Amino acid sequence: MLAAKRVIITGAGRGLGRAYAIAAAAAGASVVVGDIDTDAAEQTVAAIRASGGNGVAVTGSVADWAVARALTERCVQEFGGVDGVVANAAIMSTADPWDEAEDDLRAIAEVNILGVQFTARHAMRAMVESGRGGSVVTVVSGARDGIAGMSAYGASKGAVAAMTANWALAGHAHGIRVNAISPLGLTRMSQADHRSDRPPMPDPSRVAPVVTALLSDASAPLTGAVLRFDGTMLGRYDSSLHTFATSPAGWRGEDLAAALVLEAER
Repeated sequence: MLAAKRVIITGAGRGLGRAYAIAAAAAGASVVVGDIDTDAAEQTVAAIRASGGNGVAVTGSVADWAVARALTERCVQEFGGVDGVVANAAIMSTADPWDEAEDDLRAIAEVNILGVQFTARHAMRAMVESGRGGSVVTVVSGARDGIAGMSAYGASKGAVAAMTANWALAGHAHGIRVNAISPLGLTRMSQADHRSDRPPMPDPSRVAPVVTALLSDASAPLTGAVLRFDGTMLGRYDSSLHTFATSPAGWRGEDLAAALVLEAER
């Protein structure tokens, strides 16, 4: 499905990122495995090679412009170009918003927002310059719609959803498609979600096929989508506006407040 494709996958030392990298390689792609943990990245590469695949590791934080650039440079040097990138690397801390530490807030913004932008920027530049286009896959989360204790993480994923929509528009003329996934898988990060109603967490290997599909030319007509996938159910988030009240004559503050209360009570 990905024969002759050259792809970059960040945060690929463990969890979902590792599953994405192994699945992409099994589908025929040559993979640059990015991770801040050198041993974990090398272990993913070893697993890829043990199965007959082709992979190399680049280690360091995607929040570092030079590291993000090195991911693309290594892909071009080793494999001859870049056809796809999965900007998966992210971090999370849990706290009530009034208890967030400055260091945690900065780190989440730098890795989850700037790191995604840095990684995709360099990869998309290579795609534009090659004239071949490609596929960009970003990663969002249900936390952007509200999960207790995950306000900073959710805010960063809301930013990624906005990037996805805008990059899809910009990339269209260059044959670059951009889609986001909101995956549900059993990882160290997902285990930090202690909600009593937390849905069952599937093994990451069951979630990986959606990334393989998005990197493939077989899904080329799709761009600008935010998808939800848990290994069984596939869905798409609807960004349409719901208008719940109108007043052609204009609004007073009191009337607006009354309309808002009615909407809250629906």
